[in-house]
Amino acid sequence: MDGRVEETLGISKVRATRSRESRESMHRVISLLEAAVGQLHEHEQLAQVTLLEAASLLRQCIHPSAAGELPDGKGRLLAWQARKVRDHIERHLTGPLRVADLGALIQRSAAHFSRAFKRTFGESPHSYVLRRRVELAAQYMLTTNASLSDIALRCGFADQAHLCKQFRQSTGETPAAWRRAYQLNHDENGTISPDGSLRPDSSPFAELVRQVV
Repeated sequence: MDGRVEETLGISKVRATRSRESRESMHRVISLLEAAVGQLHEHEQLAQVTLLEAASLLRQCIHPSAAGELPDGKGRLLAWQARKVRDHIERHLTGPLRVADLGALIQRSAAHFSRAFKRTFGESPHSYVLRRRVELAAQYMLTTNASLSDIALRCGFADQAHLCKQFRQSTGETPAAWRRAYQLNHDENGTISPDGSLRPDSSPFAELVRQVV
């Protein structure tokens, strides 16, 4: 009996924590959307970065198991499994990431892992990795003067063409056009340092690009 009481209390605490985190996330999403509305006219690219973050937070709210939901027996990854896989992807985002290797982390076959991953994160492992690489590429484009071919390799894409294809599918624009529009708005303000990176005080970009990934 005592064991059941402790288990019930533990579940209640987890649910209370998740509820609080969910409310905080939703408030953050609202703030991001309000900021994006204000940026649309003068800083369209900044608005897109803000919306990317808002979309990422919404995915976590819609699929809370990715952020630590208790297993529900419906084929989702357990909380510790989701964290382990997600952390591994983030640490190795720019290198090869095979489904079979990700499944091996939690001792699951590639097919079983793929199904569980999609039910947990709301997208396939391949789509998840591509989305994170596009977001990382956007960060590089906003914070450096590196060439697109260099950024593509830094972010784990096969080449510049691969980056361009995925970026356009995500944003509706080519990386070059997206980046050029930002530079036209901001280069004249002296926000680019001699080494080609954004200056630390080039707000509000400085804070937002740190939150892209």
